Amino acid sequence: MITEHPGPGTQRPDGRQNDQLRPVTFTLDYVAYPEGSVLVQMGETRVLCNASVAQEVPVWLEGRGSGWLTATYAMLPRSTHTRRPRETDGLGGRTQEIRRLIGRSLRAALNLDLLGERMIVVDCDVLQADGGTRTASVTGGYVAVALAIRCMVVEEILSPGVLLDPVAAVSVGLVDGDVRLDLCYEEDRDASVDLNLAGTADGRLVELQGTAEGAPFSRDTLDGMLALGQRSIHHLVRQQQEALARHRAGG
Repeated sequence: MITEHPGPGTQRPDGRQNDQLRPVTFTLDYVAYPEGSVLVQMGETRVLCNASVAQEVPVWLEGRGSGWLTATYAMLPRSTHTRRPRETDGLGGRTQEIRRLIGRSLRAALNLDLLGERMIVVDCDVLQADGGTRTASVTGGYVAVALAIRCMVVEEILSPGVLLDPVAAVSVGLVDGDVRLDLCYEEDRDASVDLNLAGTADGRLVELQGTAEGAPFSRDTLDGMLALGQRSIHHLVRQQQEALARHRAGG
C-alpha cells in the first residue's frame, strides 16, 4: 500500500481494500440493434455502450482509404442523486472532454487503415453514476467495439487484424493520504489527487489525466498510482477477454 503520509488508512465507503477494484460485469448484446452493445457495471456505476458502424467517414478522411472511430457521452437525467437536465443547448466542457478521452482511447485499439472508409460511433450513456463513468465508458466501449468488429469479420467484410490490443481504463486517487483504486463518487468528491488512465494489458499508456485538487503531490506518489492503475488495467483486460470468449462460445 502506498501512502503520501504514513499512518493507518481510512475505511473505504464500500469496505474495499485500497488496491481493490469494484466488481465488474459486462452484459453483452444488451440492445438488439447496434453492431455491438454492452452494459458495463463497475460497482454502482452503470454505463450502456453501443457501437454503430457507418459506411462513411468524416469529410477530411474521404478518399484516403482509412477509417475512424468517434464517441459520444451523456449522463441521463436521473443517473445521479438529483435530476440533471439534458444537454440540449450545447455540450458542456466536461462532456466534450470525456467524449474526446473515450474516442482517443478506443482508436488506439484499432488499425484504422484496415477498417477502410467506415466510421464506428460509440455512444456511452450513463444510466447510474457512482464515480468512474469515463473509465467505465472506455472499458465497456472496447467490448462493444470488439463485438462490432467481430460481426464484420464473421461476414468477411474485415480482416481480424483490424482489432489491436484491448484497451481499458481506471481511476486512482489520493484520499485521506491513501492511494485508492477505482474511486466511488464519495471518494472522487473528496480526493486530493485525481488520476484517470487508459492503457493496454502490457503496461502501455494511451491516455493519462491527473491533477492535484489541493496541495501538490510527490513523484513517488504518482509512480505508485501509475503502477497500481496499470496492474488494474491488466486485470480489466482479462475480464473483457473472458466476457468476449463466453459470448463467442454462446455462453
